[in-house]
Amino acid sequence: MQLIDAHCHFDFPRFDGIREEEYALARREGVSALVIPGVRSANWGRVQALASPDQGIWYCLGVHPWFVEEHCDKDLESLESILRSSPEGCVGLGECGLDALRGDLVLQQDWFRAQVTIASRVGCPLVIHSVKTHDQVHAALRSLHWSGRALVHGFSGSYQQASKLLDLGCYIGVGGVITHVRARKTRDTIARLPLDRLVLETDAPDMAPAGVAKGMNSPGCLPLILQALADLRGELPERLAPVLHQNACALYGWPTAGRVQE
Repeated sequence: MQLIDAHCHFDFPRFDGIREEEYALARREGVSALVIPGVRSANWGRVQALASPDQGIWYCLGVHPWFVEEHCDKDLESLESILRSSPEGCVGLGECGLDALRGDLVLQQDWFRAQVTIASRVGCPLVIHSVKTHDQVHAALRSLHWSGRALVHGFSGSYQQASKLLDLGCYIGVGGVITHVRARKTRDTIARLPLDRLVLETDAPDMAPAGVAKGMNSPGCLPLILQALADLRGELPERLAPVLHQNACALYGWPTAGRVQE
């Protein structure tokens, strides 16, 4: 099986000094590629430096809702300029979005809408952070006439909310939350959604699967999430893996075979 970790903060300090070892482990577990989202302009250079398309390490650049207050309009101009230059290894804009539990939601809305507009102009996928804001994210995308590809990462909403996002062309990120039996609403939602709109992710080092210590998640844990998804849907992991791989390729604009293959 070949798996793609569609959202992994592989640039975070948790992996400093052990990054090669962790990625080698992930490769042995069947992870053929991962995508690192950029969360603030101060870190974009670090994210870009870690990219290695030949090794299956790709990235996105964006401004996360937690960090919008440390940015200015010039950062949006820089972001669009970088994306327009089509730098090697860059596959989208993100992580951007909304978070009702942290920060100024009104300011976040402005920054989210601005980044959606940039992605539309440049023609690249979006990677969206949404915490208790799925309806607001849907409303923003709809009002801006979004028609591209987008990943709503770490989804934990209702089936109805997910369905509305699917109608706008979004993919739903499936992460470690589904391995926790207490997450009944999310598990039920993911079990019912169409398989061809689901994408695996770890969000490492966060969003740890059951049995993994908080803050110690890694791309090598992706098979645990695949197994949990298979159990929820009453399918074999080997049956799901090729479809999930194809979904991630479709999201990021890769051919099904080739660029993410070993």
